[in-house]
Amino acid sequence: MKQEEIARVAHEVNRAYCQALGDDSQVSWEDAPQWQKESALLGVKLHLEYPLSGPEASHESWMNQKIAEGWTWGPIKYPEAKQHPCIVPFHALPAEQRAKDFIFRGVVLALGGWSNG
Repeated sequence: MKQEEIARVAHEVNRAYCQALGDDSQVSWEDAPQWQKESALLGVKLHLEYPLSGPEASHESWMNQKIAEGWTWGPIKYPEAKQHPCIVPFHALPAEQRAKDFIFRGVVLALGGWSNG
């Protein structure tokens, strides 16, 4: 499976998970802005190149990318102001936000054909 296809599936799984939590703010892959697609692709590349890296690495990579693009912490996700409540260390994230990194990693490794056994 191509990396963009894996990113699309991982994005849609994340969107479904968010909806299950009552968060309907995530748009479909087709409607996602380019920065969001590129963020998913970076996460896919990270876990395919370094399959033993944990979900913390996924969050750290995402956060470093956001900070490099000028994003800062904010109480709500506000793309126009480049603010996001998840710009905190992995251990400081709420459990449901940490779960998103576990799920994303699992989807990437499953679709990327990686096996630990």
